Amino acid sequence: MGLLFGLHGPHCLEILQSAVNGDFVPVRRPYMVSRESLVKLFESCRRGKCLSQLHSVTIRAGLTDDILVASKLAELYSKYTSFHNACKVFAEIPQRSGHVWSSILRCYLEEKRYKEILLIFTHMFPNQKPDACATRVALQACAETKAFGLGKTIHGFVKKKSNFSSNLFIGACLIKMYSKFGEMDDALCVFREYSNPDKVLWTAAIAGCKLNGAPAMAIELFARMVRTKEVGVVPDSITLSSVVSACTQTSDLRSGRSVHGYMIRTGMDYDGLSLSNSLLSLYGKTGSARSAAKLFEKMEAKDVISWGSMVACYAHHGNALEALDLFDDMVAKGIELNAVVLISALQACEATCDVERGRRIHKLAVREGLEFDILVATALIDMYMSCCVPDDAIQVFNRMSEIDAVCFSALLHGCVRNGRAYKSLVVFRDMLANDFRPDVFDAVKVLTACSEVGVLQQTSCVHGFTLKGSLSNDPHIIVSLIESYSKCGSLGDAIVVFEHKIDRDVVTWSSMVAAYGLHGKGLEALELFRQMIEHSSVTPNDVSFVSILSACSHAGLVRQGIDIYNLMVKDYKLQPNTKHYAIVVDLLGRAGELDKAMAFIAQMPGPVDANVWGALLNACRIYHNTEMGEFVAKKLLESDPCEVSHYILLSSMYAADKNWVDAAQVRNKVRHKELKVVSGQSVVEIRDRICTFVANDRSHQDFVQIHEMLTLLEEKMVYNDTHQFNYHA
Repeated sequence: MGLLFGLHGPHCLEILQSAVNGDFVPVRRPYMVSRESLVKLFESCRRGKCLSQLHSVTIRAGLTDDILVASKLAELYSKYTSFHNACKVFAEIPQRSGHVWSSILRCYLEEKRYKEILLIFTHMFPNQKPDACATRVALQACAETKAFGLGKTIHGFVKKKSNFSSNLFIGACLIKMYSKFGEMDDALCVFREYSNPDKVLWTAAIAGCKLNGAPAMAIELFARMVRTKEVGVVPDSITLSSVVSACTQTSDLRSGRSVHGYMIRTGMDYDGLSLSNSLLSLYGKTGSARSAAKLFEKMEAKDVISWGSMVACYAHHGNALEALDLFDDMVAKGIELNAVVLISALQACEATCDVERGRRIHKLAVREGLEFDILVATALIDMYMSCCVPDDAIQVFNRMSEIDAVCFSALLHGCVRNGRAYKSLVVFRDMLANDFRPDVFDAVKVLTACSEVGVLQQTSCVHGFTLKGSLSNDPHIIVSLIESYSKCGSLGDAIVVFEHKIDRDVVTWSSMVAAYGLHGKGLEALELFRQMIEHSSVTPNDVSFVSILSACSHAGLVRQGIDIYNLMVKDYKLQPNTKHYAIVVDLLGRAGELDKAMAFIAQMPGPVDANVWGALLNACRIYHNTEMGEFVAKKLLESDPCEVSHYILLSSMYAADKNWVDAAQVRNKVRHKELKVVSGQSVVEIRDRICTFVANDRSHQDFVQIHEMLTLLEEKMVYNDTHQFNYHA
């Protein structure tokens, strides 16, 4: 009965039954199995067991040497049993025609044995010229193995065979081959040789252009294809997927909508999941969340790519909460998660600073075995750093078995962003030790860390790295070096960096002005600002004026500072922001012009920022104007009630006025509100080693010796009424 299963037709059944029962005698029996009948039986075969019995019939019929029968038999063995059995049948064929060789090559193609295909194909030429089918298979193998030379040779053979040169299937294979080689000029040259290309040729050319970074050409070819009047040349789902992907590459939403409109008009708008996913990707990457959502709702079938595209669309275009809700829905429905979906969901958590949801997604990543996927792990580091839990990010990094430069960069940037300057320097060192090359942005971040630490030696080392890595001429590096050197106390090194930069932009000029101001050199800052205005093509911007106003404030240059402010407003027509207002108030406050500072605030447009009130409160503290200080403090705490430094400033004002009761009440408020006070710390560098000291810290290993030395120093210092320390040797 096993023989009968998979065979169709009463005549075939009778013939096969007589043959299997042993009643078959080629000449004497009425049901002699002819070559044509056996081929029909082969076509009806659907199972391996039937095939082995058919093979037996073939042997009894004496047709094993028949080329057509043998090749059909081999093809069926390859399809329903094993490639090895097919090869055994091929080996028994004494004389192999072009058809037999083509069958052999097709079997090898199904097994993806591309190198063997090319070896067999090259051995065919001495005895047998390949037919069109064998040529197509060989061209596909050339494309897969990047055998460019052999592919060109086969193309030459095709041109010599006049009947091949008009074969559209061979043309499509040539276009695909050249596309995979990255030779789109040759691919399009082949395409133009066909005066009436069919759908397959058009699709191959469009897909090739998309693959090789020519999406605009792909869109143009599609437009020409749609306009053609040839019968049967109608784009299918593969063509449409390629052109939609091309629109995505160029962010050409208008063309993408036109393609979608064509699909709707021709009834192909939901023709296959792959095509729908391509449209989702287009709308998602171009920020058309509404169109993507409508399409997503109408899709009857959805896979993880569909869900992932929609989550990414929301996450990357300002709809982080919707992205997380959709992700939760996806998890509830039991949709399989992949790395892409997890990364998009983590980015949504990063945008909303929702660390709890981020931790839940982290657990899902662990469950799916994707925690240590390098892209997922990097997204976890970014998420934890953005949610201000750097310890969790560091733990993820430390557990990773495979680390790349992007992981190091994520950890480095996150440490700087979260005030872990020392840790970021360690990460930078480890990055170099692991032979990863930091880029410009990594160097800028580590220079920022050096500025925060205030260690000159570290800045010099990073400067050396930028020189060695040919990064020192980058404008971002120049600005960061100037800032870092100046904050580490070496104004001279900052000046050297500035003077070596020939084509200075406005940011470079502004950074050097700020460096002078930081060191109290207001007159030098004013002179440099004058040079920028009069002797360069640079026009100062709002940042430039922040730098020069700060320099005037630090140096107590009140009149010059007011002149600069008027220059900004009247001559350069720049609208002041809260930073400018705060500096002017600070400038007047440092000079003791508290009434003028209050009048200046009164004429400011809009609500007054906390920084402005803070600058005036500090001036009230310095000049013991408690009455004004209390009014300013009230305004300050109304605008920013959770900033602990404001309470400390108010308490210091009361303490300076010896009003200990009110000072204590303010500090009690800080404790009652559970506001955290950032401990002060200092840094020294001893023998290339950074040592930090935190206020009230008793955990330092040299705590006793340090305090003994401090006590000794205090005995040699006298604090007088002018708030100046005199050192007695």
